[in-house]
Amino acid sequence: MDPYRLGLVSPRIHYFQLVVRLGSIRQAAEALNAAPSSVSRILRALEEELGMPLFERVRQRLKLTSAGELLLYHARVSTGELSRAWSEISELQGLRRGTVSVAVIESVARGLMPAALQSFWSRYPHITVNVHVAGSQACCDAVADGDCDLAMAFDPRVPRHVRKMATVSLPLGVLTRPDGRLAGRKELKLSDIVGEHLILSDSSLTLGHMVDEAINRLQVDLAMRSHTNSIGLMVDMAKMDLGTVLQTRVGIEQEIAAGTLHFVPLRDPKLSPRRLMLLSRSEKEMSDAALAFATLLAHSMERLAR
Repeated sequence: MDPYRLGLVSPRIHYFQLVVRLGSIRQAAEALNAAPSSVSRILRALEEELGMPLFERVRQRLKLTSAGELLLYHARVSTGELSRAWSEISELQGLRRGTVSVAVIESVARGLMPAALQSFWSRYPHITVNVHVAGSQACCDAVADGDCDLAMAFDPRVPRHVRKMATVSLPLGVLTRPDGRLAGRKELKLSDIVGEHLILSDSSLTLGHMVDEAINRLQVDLAMRSHTNSIGLMVDMAKMDLGTVLQTRVGIEQEIAAGTLHFVPLRDPKLSPRRLMLLSRSEKEMSDAALAFATLLAHSMERLAR
């Protein structure tokens, strides 16, 4: 349960945190279904009471002042503690109530997560699981900042205070239709896709950086047809045979099971496997509900590697 909805967090602090997270008063107002002038008025009142500005405007964007950074840190700590208190109170009833917050990348949200939620809710139907979809590093940062209990991401930079609960190495491969030229191959090298029209993740995804570096080391001109940050769009383009899509199996489970797409792994020394990580807060900060869901996610990851 959201501490703000429970009345445990003041509207001023809630509005302040939302403006920081979204980066603008206008976007925060849209999320709150309120007028931007109302949000601005509440923030001004908070600044007047504190006697110091919380934001400064730099190149049309809001940037926290030193006072703002200090308030944000303590607000996050307090909100996190209140969320954990609510979960622990709920757990006095034995996992019949509680809330788990998870940040995941899009590919995990497409396949692994729905199946995990179905299994989890069959055992704990009254536990709320909030799922936020973001890029790999943003998912890791959500745990580090105390915004989420768990995260699943590919190859993020993990700070020391974030715990790695499980890691699985997964090869990159080519997605192709069953009638595609590469569908009958057991495995491929990068040199095998020379001449193909490639559809790749863009630089906003960690996969995009890794593939671009490998292609540069290959020193061969490859035909780029599209870069995108949408896994769903890449899957749809593969189904329509619009190009050769490079991805892992994560997020393509349904299409592979249905036979609409084949996955052919790339085995090339210039291309390292991807590491899918399950991240969490420290064990002492984990609620029973979060630990139960994390255990289920870890088992789901193990099945991916088989």
